[in-house]
Amino acid sequence: MKKIEKRALLCKLLALLLSAGLLVFVVRWCVSGGRWAAASFNRHLYNSAGQLASGSVLDRDGDVLSWAENGERKCYDGETVRKATLHTVGDLRGSVATGVLKTYADALTGYSLLNGAYGAEQGRALSLTIDAYYNYVAYQALNGRKGAVAVYNYQTGEILCMVSTPSYDPLHVPEDIETNERYEGAYLNRVLSATFTPGSVFKTVTLAAALETIPDAESRVYHCDGSVVIGGETIVCSGTHGDQSLEEAFAHSCNVAFGQLAAELGGETLQRYAEKAGLTASYSVSTVDTARGRFDLTGLDEGQLAWSGVGQGNDLVNPCAMMVWMGAIANGGKAAVPYYAERTVDFLGIPHSLHHSAKTDRLVSADTAARLTELMANNVDVTYGASRFPNMDLCAKSGTAEVGDGKSPHAWFVGFLRNEDAPYAFAVLVENGGGGSSVAGGVAAKVLDPIVNGY
Repeated sequence: MKKIEKRALLCKLLALLLSAGLLVFVVRWCVSGGRWAAASFNRHLYNSAGQLASGSVLDRDGDVLSWAENGERKCYDGETVRKATLHTVGDLRGSVATGVLKTYADALTGYSLLNGAYGAEQGRALSLTIDAYYNYVAYQALNGRKGAVAVYNYQTGEILCMVSTPSYDPLHVPEDIETNERYEGAYLNRVLSATFTPGSVFKTVTLAAALETIPDAESRVYHCDGSVVIGGETIVCSGTHGDQSLEEAFAHSCNVAFGQLAAELGGETLQRYAEKAGLTASYSVSTVDTARGRFDLTGLDEGQLAWSGVGQGNDLVNPCAMMVWMGAIANGGKAAVPYYAERTVDFLGIPHSLHHSAKTDRLVSADTAARLTELMANNVDVTYGASRFPNMDLCAKSGTAEVGDGKSPHAWFVGFLRNEDAPYAFAVLVENGGGGSSVAGGVAAKVLDPIVNGY
């Protein structure tokens, strides 16, 4: 009798384990079934060359960037456009992790939990938010230099432009892509998946902290003789600015003034504001998790903190997160989370949304955002030159980030438009490009011109 009871108990335990295992499998199937079905070894979806054999990718204007024809993958008839859209569309062999040919392979083939991959040969049309022409302009503006350009609507989240270089033609992959320094990091989407020393664009965070925690920050006079010693560190400035207000110090991008502010704020406060600004966060951008920035400012001495407060030291920022921070300032403290995969349409013409609108947490108070906006608009008027940006109510901050090892600094230009019909934020990075305003600002002007003025 006892043996029967023990065996019955064992059977119950086995049944419970089986049920639990089945439940886990069903949950994982619901969550990951599309990814399993879209694995590159599935010859029902991929041809013998490993290319996705169904589905098409269109830009926001309906231009077809990639499609399947008789089981073969085809691409846009224009080499520069193919290079400019590579990190959004993807390559033919799945080497670019952020390309929709990889991240949305299941959606492109019409996979569903009910029907699986049945009927995949018909595929679906996937519409992107990017404009191939804007990407083309951005790629041309980078002119062979490594970098990243991103522009998005901070109210809706739509990414209009996302370019990362170096790039390559997916139809003619260079034989030496793995060894040639020219293509170093070509598979990497620098907008979403990389971090860089921010330089003076980080002063927007230091400024926000100073406005909110130092009561007389705007009534002080900040004197600059070209350098200052803080905590034993010599903080060197790009010029000799004499006596200046906070507004003028921001327009001058004065390291002396902002190094002193950073030391006064302290590591704990500055760390808190960097985190609040979303610069250490990871955003889910069309299923891709962005790289997290790094601002480990606690425990630094005053000199090290002064360098971090002007965007140097060990500071690192992701270009997409910086763009979202700009969008939050423009939008009164919160911004839409970016995305670039809009929807698919099946062979019956029925649309299937891929996007669910999401907003950031509050990254900055409404009052502080309004003041930052005024100060960034002043930068354009008195430092960068409003004439460079026709018909644009532009607010911006440049950055020239020193990277050591005898290399030229990274050039940054970030900001947003206040035009009611063009609620766009942007981030431009040119690796080892030199001056932020002249180099990255020049790229931004070329990219924003057709977006705003419709060329």
